[in-house]
Amino acid sequence: MKVLLVNTNLMKPVVAPIALDYLGAALEAKGFAVDTLDLAFANDFRKAIITYFKENSPDVIGITIRNTDDCYFTSQDFIIPQIKEIVEWLKKKSDAPIILGGVGFSVMPDLILNYLGLDLGIKGEGEEAFPLLLEKISQNESYLEVPGLVFRRGNGYFSNPPQFIDLSQFNFFRRSFINNERYYREGGMGNVETKRGCEKACIYCADPVGRGRKFRLRSPESAVDEIEALVSKKIFHFHFCDSEFNLPYEHAVDVCKEIIRRKLGKELAWYAYLSPTPFDLELARLMKKAGCAGVDFGVDSGSDEILKNLRRDFTSDDLVKVAKICHQLEIPFMYDLLLGGPGETRETVKETIALMRKIKPSRVGMAIGIRIYPETALGEMVQREGVTKDNPSLFGKVEGNENLFEPIYYISPRVGMEIISLAYTEVGENRSMFFAISDELGRNYNYNMNKLLVDAIKKGYRGAFWDILRRVSEGKK
Repeated sequence: MKVLLVNTNLMKPVVAPIALDYLGAALEAKGFAVDTLDLAFANDFRKAIITYFKENSPDVIGITIRNTDDCYFTSQDFIIPQIKEIVEWLKKKSDAPIILGGVGFSVMPDLILNYLGLDLGIKGEGEEAFPLLLEKISQNESYLEVPGLVFRRGNGYFSNPPQFIDLSQFNFFRRSFINNERYYREGGMGNVETKRGCEKACIYCADPVGRGRKFRLRSPESAVDEIEALVSKKIFHFHFCDSEFNLPYEHAVDVCKEIIRRKLGKELAWYAYLSPTPFDLELARLMKKAGCAGVDFGVDSGSDEILKNLRRDFTSDDLVKVAKICHQLEIPFMYDLLLGGPGETRETVKETIALMRKIKPSRVGMAIGIRIYPETALGEMVQREGVTKDNPSLFGKVEGNENLFEPIYYISPRVGMEIISLAYTEVGENRSMFFAISDELGRNYNYNMNKLLVDAIKKGYRGAFWDILRRVSEGKK
């Protein structure tokens, strides 16, 4: 059976579809012939599809959906309609069954299948479930019990519980099914996972829905094997794709120690998402020695009241401590904010921005409004309240969107749309504070179709997007 894997993510700068790299390795290990159609590099995805099917006839088409939208209220870019157009072109050129997967798909699989007019998908991880599904199909056996399978039956869809894999038993490190070298040239960095899942209870986060609510760890040796595989391809800048690299703390320490043991620290420049806690001087020193070039901390707010409402397990004092450590060790760091959550007021917005001014992160990213996803605590809360135009907390596509399929954003009614002008006024002309929309000061950190980033990468900049923007604004390479 010949399997075609299609990357539908057309955002620029390009982001390497690590899921397809891992899935390709899993399929090949089970004896499938694997091909890829990477539309990220296509000037016109229609022409790319036509050209591919002139010479190829796959038996099955697998599509990964990484994002449903760009998550930002200020842009509200809904990506699924573009994917629908891609699917329609694939249907024109092939009768092969199309099977969906990916983190974005897993957040609302039945809604996406219905919108795209498809019958099958895999919710959660595909490395074991997808090969099993294909084996069942090839042998004309019933496949309805495959873990994570979402399938059409009559006028509705049914979903099997996902079965999350034992990462210690899976060989990830080949990294040969996508053009990682080209992604490095045009996207500025590679990527690696050291774990999956998250045990935190943040009310808005859909990551546990797609990746699981328990930490599942790779061995440090396996993760660093993969780093070495990228280094062998002359890829020296990369991002850890973990939800938060320092959870659990001991695993982050062990990964850093393994990088150091192999004497890779001086070759690498890597970035990661981290929680503000647990984070201390010991971990920071190990990270820097292992080649860490920058950290993006998801802090959400500088107000203890709002952090509690978002179910974050740290305080504003922790943000001060983290900043002190990063400044001491000269580690560039970004604080990502989510303004407008439950309980947000003019006073808490001012409090948050004042704290950022005081502790001076290398950069601050400010997203206004919180995208509401199904199966999150925030999603359940607003559905109980009612997804209607009369709900003062809801903005975006509200009418006829009770299932939260199209982008809807939560903004506290205690501040409402005034939050946008308030944030801009409080920030003023501070160039270290990014917004998720273009402005005259070039502070746009929405990475979707960001020309400044694309041009910088063409000029040779490498690293995390936020850090490239930082260095460009400071005139540093």
